[in-house]
Amino acid sequence: MYAAVVHALGQPPRYESVPEPTPAAGEVVVEVLAAALYPLVRSFASGGHYTGGDALPLIPGFDGVGRTPTGELVYISGLEPPHGTMAERVAVPAAALMPVPEGLDPVTVAAVMNPASSAWIALRERSRLRRGDSVLVLGATGNAGRAAIQLALDQGAGSVVAAGRDPLALQAAAALGAHRTVSLRGSDEDIAAAFGAAAADVDIVLDYLWERPAELALDGILRHRSDLTRTLRWVQIGSAAGADMTLPSAWLRKGDVSVCGSGLGSISGARRDAALRELLDRLPDLVPATEAVAVPMAEVEAAWESPLRSGTRLVFVPAGADVDVRASGASEAVKNSETV
Repeated sequence: MYAAVVHALGQPPRYESVPEPTPAAGEVVVEVLAAALYPLVRSFASGGHYTGGDALPLIPGFDGVGRTPTGELVYISGLEPPHGTMAERVAVPAAALMPVPEGLDPVTVAAVMNPASSAWIALRERSRLRRGDSVLVLGATGNAGRAAIQLALDQGAGSVVAAGRDPLALQAAAALGAHRTVSLRGSDEDIAAAFGAAAADVDIVLDYLWERPAELALDGILRHRSDLTRTLRWVQIGSAAGADMTLPSAWLRKGDVSVCGSGLGSISGARRDAALRELLDRLPDLVPATEAVAVPMAEVEAAWESPLRSGTRLVFVPAGADVDVRASGASEAVKNSETV
């Protein structure tokens, strides 16, 4: 069979022939229909993820959509290199296969599940969103941030504040239902003041950025919060702005601030699987905030570093998979896109 294969950490994979998967006891071989490319996949492929290793060669791909030998459409999650989902077939524990609701397109599911699951698990498992809570999405202009807006509202948030740098993407966030927006452009003083005006009394912060934006947000919130004893549940999900931030100890004494992380190690595998199954059941009722750009997996090397416009995600489709792909593949997707 064919797969995307990484031979050097940090380098794009090559499309080449590899041995067929050999299922262990309790596993089933699944035909892969669609596997998305996103930051987590890149991180594993570069050897830089906090749970990953550096064994080579490796097949990237953390999740995807496939078809079982009996014809069932399933979502595959949690496969880590060296045996990822960017292959024509993968061996998966039968108990881990999650049925995809009828009527959903495999490419769309592959594109939206990762960004949506990051928000879903943060809201349901880590922040324990209660109906009527107000939510600040720090980094609302990315795929995961847009999904966070939708899912927070879907789960009963009373209001959502969206923060990000891209003005057009902030407009899109407002169109998705965000009640207020905060621009991360301008001086530090102006940005902190904007957080104080728009998000001082939020209950939950979903933080996809960390570093300086998180510092300014927390500072602005604490300086303008009407009741400092009201718990602020800060959930750290990503570090798009940087891996480290300065956190003065006084900030944690000044108000009731609860900080936790949401990632692969923050909840048990059983709880994660249960959350993903719940999310799959919700997908038919949600309009995807991420546009899938499907390209043949044979073009993986050229497409791996392709810039795409905001709100889109590359999804690789193996040869022979019964799904639609762009007729002219990755090159056309890049030609019609803008750098994020």
